[in-house]
Amino acid sequence: MKKFLTFGNVLVIILFGLLVYIALDYFNYIPRKSYTDQDFNISYVASDIDYDEDGVEDYQDILDGARDFIAMKPKYKSKYYEGGYPNDGYYVCTDLIWYALKEAGYNLKELMDEDIKKHKNDYNITTIDSNIDFRRVKNIKVFLDKYTLKMTNDVKDYTEWQRGDIVVYNDHIGIVSDKRNKSGISYIIHHDGHHLYEEDGIDRKQVVGHYRFKLNDSLINNIVTN
Repeated sequence: MKKFLTFGNVLVIILFGLLVYIALDYFNYIPRKSYTDQDFNISYVASDIDYDEDGVEDYQDILDGARDFIAMKPKYKSKYYEGGYPNDGYYVCTDLIWYALKEAGYNLKELMDEDIKKHKNDYNITTIDSNIDFRRVKNIKVFLDKYTLKMTNDVKDYTEWQRGDIVVYNDHIGIVSDKRNKSGISYIIHHDGHHLYEEDGIDRKQVVGHYRFKLNDSLINNIVTN
């Protein structure tokens, strides 16, 4: 005789399916359509600086650098490296930032090392360690607060978010994509070892900082020489 599913079994199957869907949705493994600035009549504000003089303005360079980073499919592990830079394919979220800025011609490690050395109290650092200081979220936030353009932290104010911006959380950091979700909210490019490298998830955590990188020669010289 065939056994028929009981109400309890059906309920378990439904709940299991719902949990699987929620899990897949949270990790963005369910395909979804992305949108662009043009879909929301958002005017992209290009940088007036092309620091590395490669014919590409800085914000696009930063976005391109971020995409180059995730194209390597980096593995996630928090490690300490002599010289500061990972050399074994393992990276953390902050490595995306210096890597992307390098594409625009900026040496974030050098800039932060100089600023920390001269203004250690700003960073609340007891012992300076150039091998790791530039790879800490809290230190990068201090640097960005001091030297870059502060933008809105409200992700729903979507017209104020654009490609190449840097977004900071209490324990994480990423770069704003040129893709948007159906509500106009920007995608994030990041590396946390759990989620997709580029995805609809910029509002998954509370934003504590949103910055537009705008350093000119005068400001950089001030950091390095004063």
